[in-house]
Amino acid sequence: MKEITSIQNAYIKNLLKLQEKSRERKKQGLFLIEGKREISLAIEANYEFDTILFDSDLISEQKVLTLFDSTINYIKISREVYQKLAYRDSTEGLIAVAKSKDFSLKNIQFSNNYPLILIAESIEKPGNIGALLRTADAAKLDAVFIANPKGDLYNTNIIRSSVGCLFTNQVATGSSKEIIDFLREKSIDIYSATLQNSNEYYKEDYKKATAIVVGTEATGLSEIWRTEATQNINIPMQGKIDSMNVSVAAAIVIFEAKRQRGFKI
Repeated sequence: MKEITSIQNAYIKNLLKLQEKSRERKKQGLFLIEGKREISLAIEANYEFDTILFDSDLISEQKVLTLFDSTINYIKISREVYQKLAYRDSTEGLIAVAKSKDFSLKNIQFSNNYPLILIAESIEKPGNIGALLRTADAAKLDAVFIANPKGDLYNTNIIRSSVGCLFTNQVATGSSKEIIDFLREKSIDIYSATLQNSNEYYKEDYKKATAIVVGTEATGLSEIWRTEATQNINIPMQGKIDSMNVSVAAAIVIFEAKRQRGFKI
């Protein structure tokens, strides 16, 4: 089994590029996953792995070999190399190099006639995207669409903040127009969270095929989502501000939709 002990190793330097640069992830079709839980969720989602790196002081070689297919490349790394690659100390000494998937709308399949979908437009902060993916997983949504994405979803910070929920959700990306066309083709109602020309969210019926759309806290949704919506919705607030964290707002509306569909809260 190959062993790497130096952070100056060319392969390790390339992995650091994959961590830091979206361009390299897209060019090579690879990305990094850190931690047993996140890697296990990627396995369940049928991701293919190129290489498994492990710190044998934290996880035994025997344990690693029982977790993965024998055809995968394995590299034993030193503590120094592991600490250079790892974002946190609590990931059990395990890092996977995985092959990217295509987040195209054409790959989306619904298992029922009344899907419930979350759409997030132009969200920049990885932490917010991660929180939205966790909310979607908690509610067991049928899909999450990222409209007009500001980066690629294999950003290490998104994987980490989503606690691996990037792999537990059915995810697609596209322009706002492409996603709206998809929704129209599938006869899915659009409920856009915005203050303009809106009704209180709890007054709407989400039992039909439904897409709930949220935008950035700073600028909200673009005009196309406001004008193409089946209905614009708002969350009444009693304080002095008129906005809240996007993942919190999404969760409020999503779980109202789940309540209407018979989920007991």
